[in-house]
Amino acid sequence: MNTIRTCISSISEKIISLVRIPIVTTVLVFSILPILFVVSLFLGRYDVSPVHVIELLVAPVLNLLPANIIHINPTWTATEENVIYQIRLPRVIAAVLVGAGLAIAGAAYQGLFKNPLVSPDILGVSSGAGFGAALAILLGFGAIMIQVSAFCFGILAVVITYLLSRFYRTTPTLILVLSGIIVAAFFSALISFTKYVADPYEKLPAIEFWLMGSLASVRYTDILMIAPPILVASAILILIRWRINLLAVGGDEARALGIDTKRMSQFIILCSTMITAGAVCIAGIIGWVGLIVPHLGRMLVGPDYKKLMPVTFLLGASYMLIIDDIARNLTSAEIPLGILTAIIGAPFFAYLLSKRSVGWT
Repeated sequence: MNTIRTCISSISEKIISLVRIPIVTTVLVFSILPILFVVSLFLGRYDVSPVHVIELLVAPVLNLLPANIIHINPTWTATEENVIYQIRLPRVIAAVLVGAGLAIAGAAYQGLFKNPLVSPDILGVSSGAGFGAALAILLGFGAIMIQVSAFCFGILAVVITYLLSRFYRTTPTLILVLSGIIVAAFFSALISFTKYVADPYEKLPAIEFWLMGSLASVRYTDILMIAPPILVASAILILIRWRINLLAVGGDEARALGIDTKRMSQFIILCSTMITAGAVCIAGIIGWVGLIVPHLGRMLVGPDYKKLMPVTFLLGASYMLIIDDIARNLTSAEIPLGILTAIIGAPFFAYLLSKRSVGWT
């Protein structure tokens, strides 16, 4: 009898130890994003009292209630209200969307190509979007047309990559990656040509600044344009994450379970392309997010895509908030996001290589 009790106690302790870590991790991941969201509104060159920030956030909700229940009288200035609502809040929301989108797109591509070194720009979407934006700036278009041009050329680059891969009858995954490299190199050359013929005093600096990545000029209209493709495509990838598990294991296993791997691959590429193009069109080319964050997710919850995809989505949003806070507060002049993500991401990835943590386990 004592032996049975000892076995039951031992099994219970093992189960608790296995369950406890995911629970702690889940609470941490889900709690850090709202905390960072609010803290990011405190930070900036114009000093706004944290109390006023909290009041500005809750006032629109509380003021909908009857006046005799709860009502906040304005204690903040018009300048503080404008800074929070028109400058910081849209920028913070955009950082959440861009970071979450790039991270989940990177995780999806890594599962699709069964390669932990794949990033969202593997099929040329970033280079295509970069050329679209550079061309629009060269032609003197406004901000909205620059974003539309970047989005359309990003989609076009992936379409060309996919069509190019259809001409070769060899390993589909390998030829798709090689086609992406070809298309990315072609559009990178077009970007260089655009910068070569651009006015060196006005157009060239604008092109260079856009390509380095920034959220400084984001407004609510930009968010309304990119939020639907990023959120809808991300939701779809999260819903089909168990199928990405099967693709990550191998195509034969997936086909044995009745999954059309070709159609599923096309679907994942479409969703990831929509996300990446939407992110790039308002933030510029931001590297390393879609490569690094999925590895952080695997370190926390393992390689199971049922857990990895939602965790990666939240981690990507938190990571981009931190990067953007550093970019706009570290120095007097704002640092481009692409520079910071590379400075932080490259050493971290080198650390993962040294620990042999780059992989599926």
